[in-house]
Amino acid sequence: MPPPSDIVKVAIEWPGAFPKLMEIDQKKPLASIIREVCDGWSLSSPESYALQYADSTNFYITEKNRNEIKNGAILRLAASPAQTAQGLHERIQSSSMDARLEALKDLAKHSRDITFAQEFINLDGISLLTQMVESGSDFGDMLSFTLTAFVELMDHGIVSWDTFSVAFIKKIASYVNKTATDVSVSQRSLAILESMVLNSYDLYQKVAQEITIGQLMPHLQGSDPEIQTYTIAVINALFLKAPDDKRQEIANILAQKQLRSIILSHVIRGNRTILTEMAHQLYVLQVLTFNLLEDRMMTKMDPQDQSQRDIIFELRRIAFDADLEPSNSGSIEKRKSMYTRDYKKLGFINHVNPAMDFTETPPGMLALDNMLSFAKNHQDAYIRIVLENSSREDKHECPFGRSSIELTRMLCEILKVGELPSETCNEFHPMFFTHDRSFEEFFCICIQLLNKTWKEMRATSEDFNKVMQVVKEQIMRALTTKPNSLDQFKSKLQNLSYTEILKIRQSERMNQEDFQSRPILELREKIQPEILELVKQQRLNRLCEGTCFRKISSRRRQDKFWYCRLSPNHKVLHYGDQEENPHGEVPHESLQDKLPVADIKAIVTGKDCPHMKEKGALKQNKEVLELAFSILYDPDDSLNFIAPDKHEYCVWTDGLNALLGKEMMSELTKNDLDTLLSMEMKLRLLDLENIQIPEAPPPIPKEPSNYDFVYDCN
Repeated sequence: MPPPSDIVKVAIEWPGAFPKLMEIDQKKPLASIIREVCDGWSLSSPESYALQYADSTNFYITEKNRNEIKNGAILRLAASPAQTAQGLHERIQSSSMDARLEALKDLAKHSRDITFAQEFINLDGISLLTQMVESGSDFGDMLSFTLTAFVELMDHGIVSWDTFSVAFIKKIASYVNKTATDVSVSQRSLAILESMVLNSYDLYQKVAQEITIGQLMPHLQGSDPEIQTYTIAVINALFLKAPDDKRQEIANILAQKQLRSIILSHVIRGNRTILTEMAHQLYVLQVLTFNLLEDRMMTKMDPQDQSQRDIIFELRRIAFDADLEPSNSGSIEKRKSMYTRDYKKLGFINHVNPAMDFTETPPGMLALDNMLSFAKNHQDAYIRIVLENSSREDKHECPFGRSSIELTRMLCEILKVGELPSETCNEFHPMFFTHDRSFEEFFCICIQLLNKTWKEMRATSEDFNKVMQVVKEQIMRALTTKPNSLDQFKSKLQNLSYTEILKIRQSERMNQEDFQSRPILELREKIQPEILELVKQQRLNRLCEGTCFRKISSRRRQDKFWYCRLSPNHKVLHYGDQEENPHGEVPHESLQDKLPVADIKAIVTGKDCPHMKEKGALKQNKEVLELAFSILYDPDDSLNFIAPDKHEYCVWTDGLNALLGKEMMSELTKNDLDTLLSMEMKLRLLDLENIQIPEAPPPIPKEPSNYDFVYDCN
């Protein structure tokens, strides 16, 4: 008799018969189990049958995945994957249109299962589908199901994308280029083009020849949000895979076709909510656009290059109206002395040769570009800042040149210029889509803020780093409010004066470090376990509510989800695939898979996760690594997660550690603990308000010389 852990109790269905309750011995070969099931219903040729899940997925059970069968699962006896694939392969070639349509519909559904996909691909099914597309005889629903099946089959990564002909690419591109194409056909065609570009440089070149940015614009101006999302995804893919020397060219074409204005009008300011996938694509576009600045950011100034030195001369000319001076006035020494004086007023570190200030990267030449843009496009503000500071006492002047260089470096850090876009991030800023040269305008607003803050702080040159820290805090706090335009961003900064920042800091400091005397610290230590237990219960309650996680592959970002939640008794994790991102909780009864908490061996994060050790694009992405964690429950088995954001990552890692009786170590726990402790302390000490609590307890007085003062009650 095998041990109970090897026995799984299931129900098995067969059309036209009563379901069977059966105990499956996981040590027995799957073929023997299928033979036993067939014998029970007097079915011959058991090799022609297979077991599959009787849920919305209908995935086949194989020797590889049979360990995922849980107690209470409902299975179905069905035709084997090979037979189903053979049948569909024949049916999709039927002369009857109705029969072909039904067959393609079934194929699109079955293709999500990798076991079926392998069998269908072995029959050269991909080639058959591409021939059907190239023939151009299908349209409407028939073409839509054909393309859906193709996308699902290719997503398994069994077949290389490099195998497709130019004729197939042209046909797919033609569906995108036609404005009157069926919506679902356009969606699938755009998805195929995106995958082609991302997975093969050769295909990128072929697709780039067939698709122009101008042909994609009408899709963005349409009303279908999914087509808009796929269109931006294709543009991002073309942008991402383009050689470095071609990216600026693509950016110029996008500017000519007014991509930014179209996205702003039809997507960001449209009447629809921006969904997660669209937010991600807008974030990617924002990152790729700012990454165009990387070349200038990493370019050192050549002090011998006259054209680059002319930019510095232009800054001087605009500030001091130097073109009114005759060029031959005075001796060379006198002119040099005048230039040195002016460069000092402009705030350069090297007064003699300011070109040397731009030899450090980052920010390199990007800082000089920003300074010139400010001087030309905001001339009055530029002249006012330079002259205002040049007339101050030396110790209180704000050095424009040095400030601009440091500010440019800071803005590049804030916007992560030069870093690859994250697979999971959805944080885009609408205000950067309101201006063609948004980074330069961003700088122009921030350099004026820096000058204003410098005056408010009455800073000297020794306070330079302190001022930069305050300015960074002002910018970061304004950005977190997600202003819709650069003007809104400017007004947010107006409200974040240095005085306001001090108030915010003081308030935060009071919340975190309010009470430091020994009695207060002792009280804090006494109530800390109680608060920690409260945090632990909150984490476990959040795990009971559950979270939807996105499935991410190295081939392309996919709209596939799975949900995981803890059972109310904290003994089992329930999880299962979801067709779409659910709004609200998913009942644990509808989640097919289970993992007993008692079986969990360890929780690992980051690079230690099995899915982060695999080869692929995910491994290179720092942000994905920071959101990855895995539950190890067998020597070779793990449940792998990529959290939707840092908050969910902290909640889940804390909750899982709490389940295992380990310490909750996340930054979120520290913050929550500090906040709740501070609130509890304030509540308990309300009666002592305005009373000075001594650092040490008062001394015990000496014993009296006699006790004659004691009153005898009797």
